[in-house]
Amino acid sequence: MFRSRSKDEKAPTEKVTADLSKQPRDPEAPKGRPTPKRSEAQTQRRRAQSAPLDRKEAAKRQREARRVDMVKQREALASGDERYLPARDKGPVRRFVRDFVDSRFAVAEFFLPMAVVILVLSLFGSKAPQLQTISLVLWAGVIVMIVIDSIGIVFRLRKQLNARFPNESKRGAVAYGLMRTLQMRRLRLPKPQVKRGERP
Repeated sequence: MFRSRSKDEKAPTEKVTADLSKQPRDPEAPKGRPTPKRSEAQTQRRRAQSAPLDRKEAAKRQREARRVDMVKQREALASGDERYLPARDKGPVRRFVRDFVDSRFAVAEFFLPMAVVILVLSLFGSKAPQLQTISLVLWAGVIVMIVIDSIGIVFRLRKQLNARFPNESKRGAVAYGLMRTLQMRRLRLPKPQVKRGERP
């Protein structure tokens, strides 16, 4: 009852299947699945070609893609190309803030050179007490000037942003501008796109 078929019984079935597979399919006959669109077929082919073979290959491709992105980002920071800038520098609001800061002299941008001069004076202060006093006065004066200048920049920048971008998010834009004033003009990234005195 549960005995397996004999080899003789299996043979005709295998022969019929082989014969059917060798027969050409009627072009008019339905194939049992819809024909994919050309765009879908191309996408599937690209996916099959670009699919990494193993984890090592996937990591290698990811590193390469990251390297290409970093190169594009560096070029964008030098040229100001909005497409590849980092997220914190993108958008018309951030671009305006950069142009607003770059078009003016800010006391804060001279902070580092002045700090070096004050430091040198303070080093010689042990031998000449007058130099020590001068360095302390200069240090206090620089801090006061930076604070006053920064307050003026904040008020003017806020006013301009509210006038030019009333319906756009300006969150963090003023702080972004103040941080930019602390950098020397030629060291700023993205590179300045306006000249001194040229209003954005």
